[in-house]
Amino acid sequence: MQYPQATAAPERACARSLAVFSPKIITCKNRQPASHFCSTKFGSALPSGTSLSISRRANHSAAVRASSSSFSSSASPWDEKPYQVLPNGKIVYLDEQDVVTFLDPPMELIPLDPSSYNPAFYLWKKIEDIPEERRHRLLALLNPRLISQAWEIAGTRYSNSKLVEKSASSLLATGNSDTVAEFWKCRTSGGPLQIAWLNFFKKVVFYAGDGKTYGRLISESVFSGLSNSFSPLYFTVNELKEVMSTEEPCDLAYEFKDGILDLPDFPHGFPMPAEHPWPFNDEIVIYIRHAGPGVMVGQAWQEGKALQQVPKKLCSEILMVKEYLSSQPQSAS
Repeated sequence: MQYPQATAAPERACARSLAVFSPKIITCKNRQPASHFCSTKFGSALPSGTSLSISRRANHSAAVRASSSSFSSSASPWDEKPYQVLPNGKIVYLDEQDVVTFLDPPMELIPLDPSSYNPAFYLWKKIEDIPEERRHRLLALLNPRLISQAWEIAGTRYSNSKLVEKSASSLLATGNSDTVAEFWKCRTSGGPLQIAWLNFFKKVVFYAGDGKTYGRLISESVFSGLSNSFSPLYFTVNELKEVMSTEEPCDLAYEFKDGILDLPDFPHGFPMPAEHPWPFNDEIVIYIRHAGPGVMVGQAWQEGKALQQVPKKLCSEILMVKEYLSSQPQSAS
């Protein structure tokens, strides 16, 4: 299964041109026409009295207004229909392109004072703007370099006491017991050849009868049916504040241990726990940062059973996007 890489500058230029290249804040200059916009929408991220200049191509605004019949007429660019139809017929969704532009800003953007803004707040807000049923498009739009950039920007959440309380998962949110299980699609790169399937896979996180949270990795490869059944790759979900190998902040840790052989129960149709194959039997831990509603970024580390073993990254950073309307337990091979 292959995802296309992030599109080139002409499509990215359709996004609202406020972006951040962590840790510097950047905005666009010398683009016309520009709409001067100041809103409480970003009140907790911008200092008082700060306004944003948000630019769009004139032909884009005209095309959007002409194609929109379901949105009320307004002078505000935030009320426009959230996509543009390109000359080749391809639809470009502006909300998703905002995230791409934010993570990979064009050269013409200039830095602003980084102390005036929290990059993680803006990333959270732009992900929140994407309708839940379209967030899976980020898996196609964000290449491994941009996923690594998202990990870095998500790391600035920890300087904001309110933002650090937010959770990307409704199941993991404090006091939420309505959701029994959540399914997520994941993308990474650079893993060992023996687990090349890890480039595109699913994870499921669920509550068990002991009140604790567990999860499982599921390969999406057409050749992995047997391995999914006999090596189901269960893990425990634990709150953790620090990546052991780097001492960087994080929110959660997925710990694979010995295969979670004492798992009390699991969703209907899932296989029995079993010992993990290599490298998951060598103290693999995936550290998680919440990036936005329904979106997480992770780092997988092979920490090793041997005391003298130096921890190493198993693969590049991992993008995880919650599946739309997949909050109930499902069966899987």
